[in-house]
Amino acid sequence: MDMNRVKQIISSPADIPVYYNGVSVWIDGYDEEKQTATVHLRDGRLNERRDVPVSELTEERDETNP
Repeated sequence: MDMNRVKQIISSPADIPVYYNGVSVWIDGYDEEKQTATVHLRDGRLNERRDVPVSELTEERDETNP
């Protein structure tokens, strides 16, 4: 993923699935200078935030709706 897509996802009202190492995460914020995003697990553990490289985030796209 790139920084522009991270910004789009954060500003979108849609629920866009994002994954870090195969685990579903929410993007809470980003640091453009460091090219990192602050994420937390979607399972409700909000206090387990971490900064991860934006390049390691992936997005699941619906192939039936390009």
